[in-house]
Amino acid sequence: MQIELLADRHDAIPIVARWSFDQWGRGVAGNTLEATIERTMQRLNRDRLPLAVVATEGAKILGTAHLKIREMDIYPQFEHWLGNVYICAEARGRGLASQLAQHIADRAKGLDIANLYLQTEKLDGGLYARLGWKPVEQVHYHGLDVLVMVRDLAA
Repeated sequence: MQIELLADRHDAIPIVARWSFDQWGRGVAGNTLEATIERTMQRLNRDRLPLAVVATEGAKILGTAHLKIREMDIYPQFEHWLGNVYICAEARGRGLASQLAQHIADRAKGLDIANLYLQTEKLDGGLYARLGWKPVEQVHYHGLDVLVMVRDLAA
């Protein structure tokens, strides 16, 4: 398994956009797959935000994770976010989500980002709690109960 920048795997754009749309965007009023593709294409950066990475095995795209700016509008003070962590069904259970989350954290640290945030529907923190992320607050956001978490990258 390799982790590559989405900027280097343009063939993955429609796959990543479809995952994002199906997992998080389908129920959002006014959102379309086309709009999701456009947002995904804005993440084709290499050394600035927003950016996305994909987990690959040869030509196969297994998963993705994104380094985003201000994901939740109710937290304008929280600038940098890990988001869109997704692993395709056939690749789950192999630790890829952990590897992608760590890769994004390492990349963020390399960009001198001190704190990285995320939101998860796993109210106990799930995978992220096991990876050392700390809870900030549980909130109801866009119709879902989510846990906002932080990882101190400066420590």
